[in-house]
Amino acid sequence: MKEIILCKYGEISLKGANRAYFEKLLRELLKKRTAAFGAFRIYSLQSTVYIEPENEDADVEGAYRAAKNTFGISAITRAVQTEKTTEAILETAKNQFMPYLEGAKTFKVEAKRSDKRFPLTSPEISAEVGGAILEASHGRLRVDVHHPDVCVRVEIRDLAAYLCAGQERAIGGMPIGSSGKGLLLLSGGIDSPVAGFMMAKRGVKIDAMHFESFPYTSERARMKVLSLAEKLTEYTGEIHVHIISVTHIQEALRDACEEDYFTLLLRRFMMRLSERTAEKFGCEALITGESLGQVASQTMEALNCTQAVCHMPVFRPAIGLDKEEIIQRARQIGTYETSALPYEDCCTVFTPRHPQTKPRLGKVEEQEAKIDVDGLLERALEGVEWVTVG
Repeated sequence: MKEIILCKYGEISLKGANRAYFEKLLRELLKKRTAAFGAFRIYSLQSTVYIEPENEDADVEGAYRAAKNTFGISAITRAVQTEKTTEAILETAKNQFMPYLEGAKTFKVEAKRSDKRFPLTSPEISAEVGGAILEASHGRLRVDVHHPDVCVRVEIRDLAAYLCAGQERAIGGMPIGSSGKGLLLLSGGIDSPVAGFMMAKRGVKIDAMHFESFPYTSERARMKVLSLAEKLTEYTGEIHVHIISVTHIQEALRDACEEDYFTLLLRRFMMRLSERTAEKFGCEALITGESLGQVASQTMEALNCTQAVCHMPVFRPAIGLDKEEIIQRARQIGTYETSALPYEDCCTVFTPRHPQTKPRLGKVEEQEAKIDVDGLLERALEGVEWVTVG
């Protein structure tokens, strides 16, 4: 018996003349993601990527988990490969395939005959394989074509035949890197990891930017953010996290500006610093976890004031989600528990009692005129740290 992993495309199937580029990128990503689990031959045919272990030492289960979380794959299954003859298929169904049905009480068989030269039609293949499984089960299994415990799939392809016990939904989306590179403003909160995941699913390669306020924020707060980045790498691959201290900026704002503008002014500094870092490291857009109206700095007026300092696009994939929707997505991708840890971040330092919710850009610029914006930016950029996770 030869076990193999079959990965079905999602949107890639619709890419027309550019499809070969996306297929190649997806194969390269799968090679990187599965390399930790042994040697695998990875190739694509007929809208499917095949992950084939090259020796018995390969960890097929580990490779399966990695492939399932690779953007670009819409469905995945572990299958038994056999010769493309009726006799070999039925022999495999009665013997090597039966362990895949352990625990099931009902089943049905669906067949797909991509190679039309095969002598049996799809309904005939389903009937023959179903009969072989019933015979081998000795009464343990019965057929249920409406609500089976397991749907057995038989695929007759150009190179071989494959039997699999159903398939799972994979993560979907587009291959990482197919839509450029973006810089995620990664706080320790719930929203920004979700935003990073959502843009990565659209094919964006992610770098991250984190702002800290030592000694007002602790080392635990930094480690929390790096842990969040590590969790994202399960989907995105390696992430470079750029860390910048904004303590001196916050202290300058405290000493010179009106309190109710502190948060808004700090956000404008963050956007400037992020854009400069993005340009330096080849990122084409900024990504934030902002959700319209969720906090004072995320009203439409406030967002307009913060974006006014940027020239590159700012993507806000969570802008129309409410908090419950964001929390639900955070739980799904495994970041919620870490985000919920009670460690402070820079946005909780010098928080105004009554922040501006409907600021006017002219008034904001009047406040900035009281401080040395360029000097504060240069000082911050001189102290940038860079940590690679994943």
